[in-house]
Amino acid sequence: MEIKFDIADYFPGKIVCVGMNYKSHISEQDGRFPSRPVLFAKASSSVIKNGENILYPPEVKELDYEVELAVIIGGRTKNVSEKDALKHIYGYTIINDVTAREIQKNEGQWFRAKSFDTFAPVGPVIIPKNKIPDPQNLNLKSYVNGELRQNSNTSDMIFKIFELVSFISKSMTLEAGDLIATGTPAGVGAFMAEKKFLLPGDEVICEIERIGKLVNKVAKQR
Repeated sequence: MEIKFDIADYFPGKIVCVGMNYKSHISEQDGRFPSRPVLFAKASSSVIKNGENILYPPEVKELDYEVELAVIIGGRTKNVSEKDALKHIYGYTIINDVTAREIQKNEGQWFRAKSFDTFAPVGPVIIPKNKIPDPQNLNLKSYVNGELRQNSNTSDMIFKIFELVSFISKSMTLEAGDLIATGTPAGVGAFMAEKKFLLPGDEVICEIERIGKLVNKVAKQR
């Protein structure tokens, strides 16, 4: 049964993100494929829900979007195998991994650039795992003001979902409700021939097959 996403009912304890996990996204950068998953974190305080505004901070000049399939952990998970990973997944949703690109580049680490308040739109619903029999074959897209920016499929992941759950659980204990953001495909603003970053007034739609559309507007932070 689908669960309506409500930020009051769902709030992740941890947001564990996977960088450089789509072949197409690697190809639009430097072409160097990682030998193992590249992990980073977003602050859980950056979470907002469907329909809420992404706030554009005064110090940010290069605000970017990233549509990602999010995995919701169902219970305490530690040292699980890939074979057993599915047992520890509750379901799936969408996350927009909003990023301040110049901060990401200039500071050499990603946490602050990824963790400003409102930089983690999540929703619109959580779909239980039994409703998505093959999470490695889902179309995902992003649009900015109606323009298609990203258009790919989760089959393009380098490290697959069960592999990620297993790998992460061998470093840290995952708890019920923790969220794993599984990476983004090509088409982000930073790597276009003519860079296209978000501006106040823009509308971002992140869409994943079988889950729906996560819609957020960008508003200037006052």
